[in-house]
Amino acid sequence: MGRETLRRFGPPVALVAVLLGVWEVYARASGVSHFVLPGPSQVLAALWDQRSEAIRHTIPTIIETAVGFSVSIVAATLAAVALDRFPLARRAIEPLLIGSQTIPIIAIAPLIIVWFGFGLMPKVLVVVLVTFFPITIALLDGFSSTTAEATELMRSFGASAGETFRKVRWPSGLPGFFTGLRISATYAVVAAVIGEYVGATEGLGIWMQLNQKLFRVDLVFAAILLTAVLSVGLYGVVVLAERAAIPWWRASRSAAAGERAREPERESRAVGRA
Repeated sequence: MGRETLRRFGPPVALVAVLLGVWEVYARASGVSHFVLPGPSQVLAALWDQRSEAIRHTIPTIIETAVGFSVSIVAATLAAVALDRFPLARRAIEPLLIGSQTIPIIAIAPLIIVWFGFGLMPKVLVVVLVTFFPITIALLDGFSSTTAEATELMRSFGASAGETFRKVRWPSGLPGFFTGLRISATYAVVAAVIGEYVGATEGLGIWMQLNQKLFRVDLVFAAILLTAVLSVGLYGVVVLAERAAIPWWRASRSAAAGERAREPERESRAVGRA
């Protein structure tokens, strides 16, 4: 397990360490003012000095992300199930869902602030708008991956449409569902920050904006760092939930990967015998 973890996370951690080291050396040796490009050590020091403010602004962002992401999961699941049960509705609505993604969220966010004020609601709506589509489409694709043989087998047993959905289509859709969750998790925190950036009194978005006006570039980087940490943390929560909900999927993927890894060895043996 330790070797597998090292093999998976060692290269990206090493790359990040190298990039941060290069950044630190350049910031110190190039003569660039720390007001323009602070080094990573200065960013961390500024974050520690302002830790109380950082915590005060991070908590609202966490709340907005958690509420918005939860609402999006429920809404997207209900929408995907309804569209899967009614193919005509899917053909009518799916193009509209795709078209909605062509509208820049940064253009809609100010309107949402105007309509709903500066409270929690507009930030939640921004998170929902950003994360709803990937979850819905991924779950619909998961439903579509159900094999015709499994469906026909359920019908031969006299199962109703609802039973077929619960026992065949829903389990088949779960891998796609968690794929959509992983994609959306990387956007959720950024969406909350965008909502705060265009109108808020607290949150990482407004803290970033205030420090930008004060030319505290180190604290702007600190806010960006906190946003990245929250995004990675949310992604990790989704991965843990996936492992708990569908352990058989990961096991099947590992087995398939093992088979692919052994395929070249089998081919070389076959060539050797020939």
